[in-house]
Amino acid sequence: MTTSDLTALTELVDDAGAPLMAERKPTPGIQEFCAAATELLGADGVIRDLTAREKASRDWAHMSPILAAKLPAGHAEVVLHPTSHEQIPGIVSLAHRHRIPLTPRGKGTGNYGQAIPLYDGAVLDLTGCARVLDVGDGWIHAEAGARMSDLEAHARTLGQELWMFPSTFGTTVGGFLSGGNGGTGSLVHKTNGDGFVQELTVVPCTVGAEPFTVRESDALPYIHAYGTTGVIATATVRLQRARTWTGLFTAFADWASATAALSALVRLEPAPRLVSLDEAGLVQVYQPDPALDPTALSLRAIIEEEAVDEARAIVESYGGRVLEVRPSPHGPALISSLSFNHPTYHLMKAKDGWFHLEIRGDVLLGDTTEIRKVFPDTLLHLEGMRSGTVGMLMARYEDEQTVYDGITALEALGVGVHSPHNWHVDRRLDLVREAARAADPLGLLNPGKIPAASRETS
Repeated sequence: MTTSDLTALTELVDDAGAPLMAERKPTPGIQEFCAAATELLGADGVIRDLTAREKASRDWAHMSPILAAKLPAGHAEVVLHPTSHEQIPGIVSLAHRHRIPLTPRGKGTGNYGQAIPLYDGAVLDLTGCARVLDVGDGWIHAEAGARMSDLEAHARTLGQELWMFPSTFGTTVGGFLSGGNGGTGSLVHKTNGDGFVQELTVVPCTVGAEPFTVRESDALPYIHAYGTTGVIATATVRLQRARTWTGLFTAFADWASATAALSALVRLEPAPRLVSLDEAGLVQVYQPDPALDPTALSLRAIIEEEAVDEARAIVESYGGRVLEVRPSPHGPALISSLSFNHPTYHLMKAKDGWFHLEIRGDVLLGDTTEIRKVFPDTLLHLEGMRSGTVGMLMARYEDEQTVYDGITALEALGVGVHSPHNWHVDRRLDLVREAARAADPLGLLNPGKIPAASRETS
Protein backbone atom coordinates (compact mmCIF):
# COMPACT_ATOMS: atom_id res chain seq x y z
CA MET A 1 0.00 0.00 0.00
CA THR A 2 1.37 3.41 -0.95
CA THR A 3 1.31 6.67 0.99
CA SER A 4 -1.33 8.00 -1.40
CA ASP A 5 -3.48 4.95 -0.66
CA LEU A 6 -3.12 5.69 3.07
CA THR A 7 -4.11 9.32 2.55
CA ALA A 8 -7.17 8.24 0.61
CA LEU A 9 -8.26 6.02 3.47
CA THR A 10 -8.59 9.02 5.78
CA GLU A 11 -11.13 10.51 3.40
CA LEU A 12 -13.62 7.66 3.82
CA VAL A 13 -15.86 9.39 6.37
CA ASP A 14 -19.53 10.11 6.67
CA ASP A 15 -21.07 13.55 7.23
CA ALA A 16 -20.29 13.36 10.96
CA GLY A 17 -16.65 12.49 10.36
CA ALA A 18 -16.99 8.83 11.36
CA PRO A 19 -15.06 6.23 9.35
CA LEU A 20 -17.08 4.25 6.83
CA MET A 21 -15.60 0.82 7.42
CA ALA A 22 -18.10 -0.86 5.10
CA GLU A 23 -16.72 0.99 2.08
CA ARG A 24 -13.20 -0.32 2.51
CA LYS A 25 -11.88 -3.22 0.48
CA PRO A 26 -10.91 -6.22 2.60
CA THR A 27 -7.28 -7.23 2.80
CA PRO A 28 -6.62 -10.16 0.44
CA GLY A 29 -6.56 -13.40 2.39
CA ILE A 30 -8.30 -12.01 5.48
CA GLN A 31 -11.12 -14.59 5.36
CA GLU A 32 -8.71 -17.50 5.18
CA PHE A 33 -6.61 -15.95 7.94
CA CYS A 34 -9.64 -15.59 10.22
CA ALA A 35 -10.68 -19.19 9.59
CA ALA A 36 -7.21 -20.46 10.48
CA ALA A 37 -7.02 -18.16 13.53
CA THR A 38 -10.36 -19.56 14.75
CA GLU A 39 -8.86 -23.04 14.74
CA LEU A 40 -6.08 -21.75 17.00
CA LEU A 41 -8.06 -19.49 19.35
CA GLY A 42 -11.64 -20.67 19.09
CA ALA A 43 -14.56 -18.54 17.97
CA ASP A 44 -14.39 -16.34 21.10
CA GLY A 45 -10.81 -15.37 20.28
CA VAL A 46 -11.52 -14.08 16.76
CA ILE A 47 -13.75 -10.99 16.96
CA ARG A 48 -15.25 -9.36 13.87
CA ASP A 49 -17.93 -7.33 15.63
CA LEU A 50 -17.96 -3.75 14.30
CA THR A 51 -17.91 -2.09 17.73
CA ALA A 52 -14.94 -4.15 18.88
CA ARG A 53 -13.07 -3.44 15.65
CA GLU A 54 -13.71 0.30 15.96
CA LYS A 55 -12.45 0.30 19.55
CA ALA A 56 -9.31 -1.60 18.55
CA SER A 57 -8.62 0.97 15.83
CA ARG A 58 -8.15 3.86 18.23
CA ASP A 59 -5.98 4.94 21.12
CA TRP A 60 -5.59 8.29 22.89
CA ALA A 61 -4.14 10.04 19.85
CA HIS A 62 -7.17 12.33 19.90
CA MET A 63 -5.31 14.27 22.60
CA SER A 64 -3.35 15.70 19.69
CA PRO A 65 -5.49 17.94 17.46
CA ILE A 66 -2.99 17.26 14.68
CA LEU A 67 -3.33 13.49 14.94
CA ALA A 68 -7.07 13.67 15.56
CA ALA A 69 -7.45 15.11 12.07
CA LYS A 70 -5.51 12.21 10.53
CA LEU A 71 -6.41 9.13 12.58
CA PRO A 72 -7.63 6.50 12.47
CA ALA A 73 -6.08 6.04 9.05
CA GLY A 74 -6.79 2.32 9.09
CA HIS A 75 -9.23 -0.05 10.75
CA ALA A 76 -9.03 -3.50 12.26
CA GLU A 77 -10.74 -6.12 10.12
CA VAL A 78 -10.49 -8.60 12.97
CA VAL A 79 -9.44 -8.45 16.63
CA LEU A 80 -7.59 -11.49 17.97
CA HIS A 81 -7.70 -12.36 21.68
CA PRO A 82 -5.13 -14.95 22.72
CA THR A 83 -5.33 -16.04 26.35
CA SER A 84 -1.74 -17.18 26.83
CA HIS A 85 1.65 -16.25 25.42
CA GLU A 86 1.99 -19.77 24.04
CA GLN A 87 -0.69 -18.94 21.45
CA ILE A 88 1.11 -15.91 20.06
CA PRO A 89 3.63 -17.66 17.74
CA GLY A 90 0.86 -19.54 15.94
CA ILE A 91 -1.04 -16.32 15.26
CA VAL A 92 2.03 -14.44 14.06
CA SER A 93 3.01 -17.33 11.80
CA LEU A 94 -0.47 -17.22 10.25
CA ALA A 95 -0.13 -13.49 9.61
CA HIS A 96 3.13 -14.16 7.81
CA ARG A 97 1.66 -17.01 5.77
CA HIS A 98 -1.41 -15.03 4.67
CA ARG A 99 0.42 -11.66 4.38
CA ILE A 100 -1.92 -9.97 6.88
CA PRO A 101 -0.82 -6.74 8.62
CA LEU A 102 -0.73 -7.41 12.37
CA THR A 103 -0.80 -4.65 14.99
CA PRO A 104 0.01 -5.72 18.58
CA ARG A 105 -1.94 -3.87 21.27
CA GLY A 106 -2.31 -3.69 25.03
CA LYS A 107 -4.97 -1.49 26.61
CA GLY A 108 -4.55 1.22 23.99
CA THR A 109 -3.54 3.96 26.44
CA GLY A 110 -0.83 5.37 24.15
CA ASN A 111 -1.18 8.95 22.96
CA TYR A 112 0.53 8.90 19.56
CA GLY A 113 -1.36 6.35 17.47
CA GLN A 114 1.17 3.63 18.38
CA ALA A 115 -1.49 0.90 18.40
CA ILE A 116 -3.65 2.10 15.50
CA PRO A 117 -3.59 -0.26 12.48
CA LEU A 118 -2.69 2.11 9.64
CA TYR A 119 -3.03 -0.62 7.01
CA ASP A 120 -6.09 -2.50 8.31
CA GLY A 121 -5.57 -6.25 8.79
CA ALA A 122 -5.63 -7.77 12.28
CA VAL A 123 -5.18 -6.27 15.72
CA LEU A 124 -3.56 -8.61 18.23
CA ASP A 125 -5.09 -7.72 21.60
CA LEU A 126 -2.75 -9.12 24.25
CA THR A 127 -4.75 -8.13 27.34
CA GLY A 128 -5.89 -11.74 27.76
CA CYS A 129 -2.27 -12.85 28.20
CA ALA A 130 -2.12 -11.48 31.73
CA ARG A 131 -0.43 -14.02 33.95
CA VAL A 132 2.37 -13.28 36.38
CA LEU A 133 4.63 -16.22 35.60
CA ASP A 134 7.38 -16.00 38.20
CA VAL A 135 9.04 -13.63 40.62
CA GLY A 136 12.36 -13.54 42.40
CA ASP A 137 14.67 -11.24 44.28
CA GLY A 138 14.80 -8.07 42.18
CA TRP A 139 12.68 -9.25 39.24
CA ILE A 140 9.20 -10.24 38.11
CA HIS A 141 8.33 -12.23 34.97
CA ALA A 142 4.92 -11.83 33.33
CA GLU A 143 2.99 -12.14 30.12
CA ALA A 144 2.77 -9.01 27.98
CA GLY A 145 -0.87 -8.35 28.84
CA ALA A 146 -0.33 -8.28 32.61
CA ARG A 147 -1.24 -4.89 34.05
CA MET A 148 1.47 -2.85 35.75
CA SER A 149 -0.86 -2.43 38.74
CA ASP A 150 -1.06 -6.21 39.11
CA LEU A 151 2.73 -6.54 38.91
CA GLU A 152 3.14 -3.93 41.63
CA ALA A 153 0.52 -5.58 43.84
CA HIS A 154 2.10 -9.01 43.39
CA ALA A 155 5.58 -7.70 44.12
CA ARG A 156 4.40 -5.98 47.28
CA THR A 157 3.15 -9.25 48.74
CA LEU A 158 6.81 -10.28 48.66
CA GLY A 159 8.22 -7.06 50.11
CA GLN A 160 9.23 -5.63 46.73
CA GLU A 161 7.97 -3.01 44.26
CA LEU A 162 8.44 -2.02 40.62
CA TRP A 163 11.30 0.26 39.64
CA MET A 164 8.78 2.39 37.74
CA PHE A 165 5.26 2.42 36.35
CA PRO A 166 3.34 4.72 34.01
CA SER A 167 0.87 7.36 35.15
CA THR A 168 -1.85 5.19 33.58
CA PHE A 169 -1.26 2.48 36.15
CA GLY A 170 -3.53 -0.08 34.49
CA THR A 171 -1.39 -0.13 31.36
CA THR A 172 -0.04 -3.55 30.37
CA VAL A 173 3.65 -4.28 30.77
CA GLY A 174 3.95 -5.07 27.07
CA GLY A 175 2.22 -1.82 26.15
CA PHE A 176 4.42 0.19 28.50
CA LEU A 177 7.57 -1.34 27.08
CA SER A 178 6.47 -1.14 23.44
CA GLY A 179 4.94 2.34 23.45
CA GLY A 180 5.63 4.00 26.78
CA ASN A 181 8.70 5.71 28.16
CA GLY A 182 8.74 6.55 31.87
CA GLY A 183 6.64 7.38 34.88
CA THR A 184 6.52 7.06 38.64
CA GLY A 185 10.00 5.94 39.65
CA SER A 186 11.72 7.58 36.69
CA LEU A 187 13.05 10.30 39.01
CA VAL A 188 15.87 7.89 39.83
CA HIS A 189 15.58 5.14 37.23
CA LYS A 190 15.07 7.26 34.07
CA THR A 191 13.12 5.54 31.24
CA ASN A 192 11.97 2.01 30.52
CA GLY A 193 15.05 1.64 28.27
CA ASP A 194 17.53 2.44 31.05
CA GLY A 195 17.90 -0.89 32.82
CA PHE A 196 14.27 -1.55 33.76
CA VAL A 197 14.07 -4.56 31.44
CA GLN A 198 16.00 -7.69 32.33
CA GLU A 199 14.64 -9.98 29.64
CA LEU A 200 12.08 -10.17 26.83
CA THR A 201 10.63 -13.06 24.89
CA VAL A 202 9.88 -11.79 21.39
CA VAL A 203 7.92 -13.45 18.57
CA PRO A 204 9.13 -12.54 15.05
CA CYS A 205 6.86 -12.39 12.02
CA THR A 206 8.63 -15.12 10.07
CA VAL A 207 7.67 -18.49 8.63
CA GLY A 208 8.04 -20.37 11.89
CA ALA A 209 7.60 -17.38 14.22
CA GLU A 210 10.02 -19.02 16.65
CA PRO A 211 10.21 -16.97 19.87
CA PHE A 212 13.63 -15.70 20.90
CA THR A 213 14.97 -14.19 24.11
CA VAL A 214 16.90 -10.95 24.52
CA ARG A 215 18.46 -9.70 27.73
CA GLU A 216 19.58 -6.38 29.19
CA SER A 217 20.92 -3.99 26.52
CA ASP A 218 20.08 -6.47 23.74
CA ALA A 219 16.41 -5.71 24.50
CA LEU A 220 16.75 -2.06 23.40
CA PRO A 221 15.56 -2.56 19.78
CA TYR A 222 12.26 -3.93 21.14
CA ILE A 223 11.58 -1.16 23.67
CA HIS A 224 9.48 1.78 22.43
CA ALA A 225 9.40 0.16 18.97
CA TYR A 226 5.58 -0.16 18.81
CA GLY A 227 5.80 -3.89 18.07
CA THR A 228 7.54 -3.32 14.73
CA THR A 229 10.53 -5.46 15.70
CA GLY A 230 8.52 -8.41 17.00
CA VAL A 231 5.66 -9.09 19.38
CA ILE A 232 6.69 -9.00 23.04
CA ALA A 233 5.19 -12.17 24.53
CA THR A 234 6.69 -12.06 28.03
CA ALA A 235 8.83 -9.60 29.96
CA THR A 236 11.03 -9.69 33.03
CA VAL A 237 11.40 -6.29 34.68
CA ARG A 238 13.25 -5.07 37.73
CA LEU A 239 11.99 -4.78 41.27
CA GLN A 240 13.45 -3.09 44.31
CA ARG A 241 12.83 -3.30 48.04
CA ALA A 242 9.34 -2.07 48.89
CA ARG A 243 9.20 1.32 50.61
CA THR A 244 6.55 2.94 52.75
CA TRP A 245 5.51 5.87 50.61
CA THR A 246 3.41 8.87 51.53
CA GLY A 247 2.07 11.83 49.58
CA LEU A 248 3.27 15.38 50.26
CA PHE A 249 1.01 18.14 48.91
CA THR A 250 2.23 21.76 48.98
CA ALA A 251 1.37 25.17 47.53
CA PHE A 252 3.55 28.04 46.30
CA ALA A 253 2.87 31.61 45.25
CA ASP A 254 5.53 32.02 42.55
CA TRP A 255 7.42 29.98 39.95
CA ALA A 256 10.93 30.73 41.20
CA SER A 257 10.21 29.49 44.73
CA ALA A 258 8.27 26.45 43.56
CA THR A 259 10.95 25.31 41.10
CA ALA A 260 13.71 25.84 43.67
CA ALA A 261 11.81 23.62 46.09
CA LEU A 262 11.23 21.05 43.32
CA SER A 263 14.97 20.89 42.68
CA ALA A 264 15.71 20.44 46.37
CA LEU A 265 13.10 17.69 46.77
CA VAL A 266 14.55 15.81 43.79
CA ARG A 267 17.88 15.63 45.67
CA LEU A 268 16.23 14.46 48.90
CA GLU A 269 17.53 11.22 50.47
CA PRO A 270 16.05 8.68 50.54
CA ALA A 271 15.04 9.56 46.99
CA PRO A 272 11.40 10.38 46.26
CA ARG A 273 9.45 8.26 43.81
CA LEU A 274 7.94 11.28 42.05
CA VAL A 275 8.00 15.09 42.25
CA SER A 276 5.51 17.09 40.13
CA LEU A 277 4.71 20.78 39.74
CA ASP A 278 1.58 22.33 38.22
CA GLU A 279 0.44 25.88 37.64
CA ALA A 280 -2.85 27.00 39.14
CA GLY A 281 -4.46 26.91 35.70
CA LEU A 282 -4.01 23.14 35.71
CA VAL A 283 -4.96 22.61 39.34
CA GLN A 284 -8.27 24.32 38.59
CA VAL A 285 -9.32 21.56 36.18
CA TYR A 286 -8.59 18.75 38.64
CA GLN A 287 -11.22 17.18 40.87
CA PRO A 288 -11.49 19.44 43.95
CA ASP A 289 -9.44 18.14 46.85
CA PRO A 290 -8.29 19.69 50.15
CA ALA A 291 -4.70 18.84 49.18
CA LEU A 292 -4.89 20.96 46.02
CA ASP A 293 -5.17 24.76 46.17
CA PRO A 294 -6.63 25.98 42.82
CA THR A 295 -5.25 29.49 43.41
CA ALA A 296 -1.60 28.43 43.81
CA LEU A 297 1.15 26.41 42.18
CA SER A 298 0.89 22.80 43.31
CA LEU A 299 4.12 20.99 44.18
CA ARG A 300 3.56 17.32 45.05
CA ALA A 301 5.95 14.53 45.99
CA ILE A 302 5.79 10.83 46.75
CA ILE A 303 8.32 10.41 49.55
CA GLU A 304 9.26 7.86 52.16
CA GLU A 305 7.63 8.34 55.54
CA GLU A 306 10.99 8.83 57.24
CA ALA A 307 11.70 11.83 54.95
CA VAL A 308 8.52 13.79 55.76
CA ASP A 309 10.09 16.16 58.29
CA GLU A 310 13.01 17.02 56.02
CA ALA A 311 10.73 17.48 53.02
CA ARG A 312 8.45 19.77 55.02
CA ALA A 313 11.46 21.84 56.08
CA ILE A 314 12.56 22.18 52.44
CA VAL A 315 9.13 23.38 51.35
CA GLU A 316 8.84 25.92 54.14
CA SER A 317 12.40 27.19 53.58
CA TYR A 318 11.37 28.24 50.06
CA GLY A 319 8.18 29.93 51.24
CA GLY A 320 5.77 27.11 50.44
CA ARG A 321 2.84 25.78 52.46
CA VAL A 322 2.36 22.11 53.28
CA LEU A 323 -1.34 21.46 52.67
CA GLU A 324 -1.43 17.80 53.57
CA VAL A 325 0.65 14.70 54.15
CA ARG A 326 -1.58 11.90 52.91
CA PRO A 327 -0.41 8.33 53.56
CA SER A 328 -0.45 5.37 51.21
CA PRO A 329 -2.28 4.22 49.25
CA HIS A 330 -4.44 7.30 48.58
CA GLY A 331 -1.81 10.05 48.71
CA PRO A 332 0.77 8.47 46.41
CA ALA A 333 -1.97 7.17 44.11
CA LEU A 334 -3.42 10.67 43.61
CA ILE A 335 0.00 12.22 42.98
CA SER A 336 0.91 9.50 40.49
CA SER A 337 -2.41 9.94 38.67
CA LEU A 338 -1.63 13.65 38.15
CA SER A 339 1.81 13.07 36.69
CA PHE A 340 3.32 13.19 33.20
CA ASN A 341 0.58 13.43 30.54
CA HIS A 342 -2.41 13.18 32.85
CA PRO A 343 -2.57 16.96 33.44
CA THR A 344 -2.97 17.30 29.66
CA TYR A 345 -5.86 14.85 29.76
CA HIS A 346 -7.63 16.76 32.53
CA LEU A 347 -7.15 20.10 30.79
CA MET A 348 -8.46 18.82 27.47
CA LYS A 349 -11.39 17.13 29.17
CA ALA A 350 -12.36 20.43 30.80
CA LYS A 351 -11.62 22.83 27.94
CA ASP A 352 -11.61 22.74 24.14
CA GLY A 353 -8.88 24.02 21.86
CA TRP A 354 -5.62 22.97 23.55
CA PHE A 355 -2.56 20.97 22.49
CA HIS A 356 0.58 19.82 24.26
CA LEU A 357 4.29 19.21 23.77
CA GLU A 358 6.69 17.09 25.79
CA ILE A 359 9.48 19.35 27.02
CA ARG A 360 12.75 19.01 28.91
CA GLY A 361 15.65 21.04 30.20
CA ASP A 362 16.63 22.80 33.41
CA VAL A 363 15.96 26.11 31.63
CA LEU A 364 12.36 25.40 32.70
CA LEU A 365 13.38 25.98 36.32
CA GLY A 366 14.38 29.59 35.67
CA ASP A 367 12.64 32.61 34.22
CA THR A 368 10.08 31.22 31.77
CA THR A 369 8.83 34.59 30.48
CA GLU A 370 10.20 34.12 26.96
CA ILE A 371 9.09 30.48 26.86
CA ARG A 372 5.53 31.52 27.61
CA LYS A 373 5.52 34.03 24.78
CA VAL A 374 5.90 31.32 22.14
CA PHE A 375 2.30 30.05 22.38
CA PRO A 376 -0.87 31.77 23.65
CA ASP A 377 -1.97 30.97 27.22
CA THR A 378 0.90 28.59 27.92
CA LEU A 379 0.56 26.33 30.98
CA LEU A 380 3.46 24.27 32.33
CA HIS A 381 3.61 20.95 34.15
CA LEU A 382 7.04 19.79 35.38
CA GLU A 383 8.45 16.49 36.58
CA GLY A 384 11.63 16.55 38.66
CA MET A 385 14.30 14.09 37.54
CA ARG A 386 17.87 13.57 38.67
CA SER A 387 18.76 13.28 34.99
CA GLY A 388 17.14 16.65 34.21
CA THR A 389 13.76 18.34 34.34
CA VAL A 390 11.00 17.17 32.00
CA GLY A 391 7.37 18.09 31.63
CA MET A 392 4.45 19.14 29.45
CA LEU A 393 3.72 22.47 27.81
CA MET A 394 0.04 23.06 27.08
CA ALA A 395 -1.24 25.96 25.01
CA ARG A 396 -4.05 27.17 22.77
CA TYR A 397 -4.10 25.39 19.42
CA GLU A 398 -4.14 27.47 16.23
CA ASP A 399 -2.93 25.20 13.43
CA GLU A 400 -0.35 22.53 12.68
CA GLN A 401 2.28 24.85 11.20
CA THR A 402 2.11 27.17 14.20
CA VAL A 403 2.93 24.20 16.43
CA TYR A 404 6.02 23.31 14.40
CA ASP A 405 7.15 26.93 14.21
CA GLY A 406 6.75 27.13 17.98
CA ILE A 407 8.88 24.02 18.49
CA THR A 408 11.69 25.71 16.59
CA ALA A 409 11.31 28.82 18.74
CA LEU A 410 11.35 26.81 21.98
CA GLU A 411 14.48 24.94 20.94
CA ALA A 412 16.17 28.26 20.23
CA LEU A 413 15.46 29.16 23.87
CA GLY A 414 17.15 25.97 25.10
CA VAL A 415 13.98 23.94 25.65
CA GLY A 416 14.18 20.36 24.45
CA VAL A 417 10.99 19.30 22.69
CA HIS A 418 9.55 15.94 21.77
CA SER A 419 6.49 16.21 19.55
CA PRO A 420 3.58 13.90 20.39
CA HIS A 421 1.99 14.75 17.04
CA ASN A 422 3.28 11.87 14.92
CA TRP A 423 2.90 8.11 15.02
CA HIS A 424 6.44 7.18 13.99
CA VAL A 425 8.98 5.32 16.09
CA ASP A 426 11.47 7.99 17.11
CA ARG A 427 13.99 6.33 19.40
CA ARG A 428 16.97 4.13 18.51
CA LEU A 429 15.91 4.10 14.86
CA ASP A 430 19.06 2.42 13.56
CA LEU A 431 18.62 -0.45 16.04
CA VAL A 432 14.90 -0.69 15.30
CA ARG A 433 15.37 -0.81 11.54
CA GLU A 434 18.05 -3.48 11.82
CA ALA A 435 15.94 -5.61 14.16
CA ALA A 436 12.82 -5.18 12.01
CA ARG A 437 14.63 -6.40 8.90
CA ALA A 438 15.35 -9.69 10.68
CA ALA A 439 12.15 -10.08 12.70
CA ASP A 440 9.66 -8.82 10.11
CA PRO A 441 11.06 -9.23 6.59
CA LEU A 442 7.66 -8.67 4.96
CA GLY A 443 6.89 -5.51 6.95
CA LEU A 444 3.64 -6.84 8.43
CA LEU A 445 4.10 -5.85 12.06
CA ASN A 446 2.36 -2.53 12.77
CA PRO A 447 3.26 -1.23 9.29
CA GLY A 448 3.68 2.50 8.74
CA LYS A 449 5.27 3.18 12.14
CA ILE A 450 8.97 3.08 11.15
CA PRO A 451 9.70 6.30 9.25
CA ALA A 452 11.69 6.49 6.07
CA ALA A 453 15.18 7.89 6.66
CA SER A 454 14.10 11.24 5.19
CA ARG A 455 11.37 11.58 7.85
CA GLU A 456 13.42 10.86 10.96
CA THR A 457 12.66 12.96 14.03
CA SER A 458 14.95 13.78 16.90
